[in-house]
Amino acid sequence: MYNPDTELLFPTRVIPTLKDLRGQEWRTLIESVQNAPADHPETLGFVLMMVRICGCVSCNADSFRAMRGCSQCSRQMVRRSRANDAELKDQYQDACREMEKFIERNLLESRSIG
Repeated sequence: MYNPDTELLFPTRVIPTLKDLRGQEWRTLIESVQNAPADHPETLGFVLMMVRICGCVSCNADSFRAMRGCSQCSRQMVRRSRANDAELKDQYQDACREMEKFIERNLLESRSIG
């Protein structure tokens, strides 16, 4: 079954729709990320966090999650998360640090190659 809302990994277009699902700390996080460019480390960190929360890597075209679409899946997973807003923010900050290290490592490698 094909759903136009289903993508391979968490899509950045869904970020603004998650704003009102939790408390003020979550809302502030969403507001800071939703206006950042798609290739910004903060946006990439948020996407990485959501990929982990939603289990995007194990999603496939025949799964119930894929049939519902990324928007509904991510909203449901954020609502169901047992982590409080502070813990989610910590997960986000960890993911941002991980993305920054990844970017830095790849820049160093590309400089040494070129």
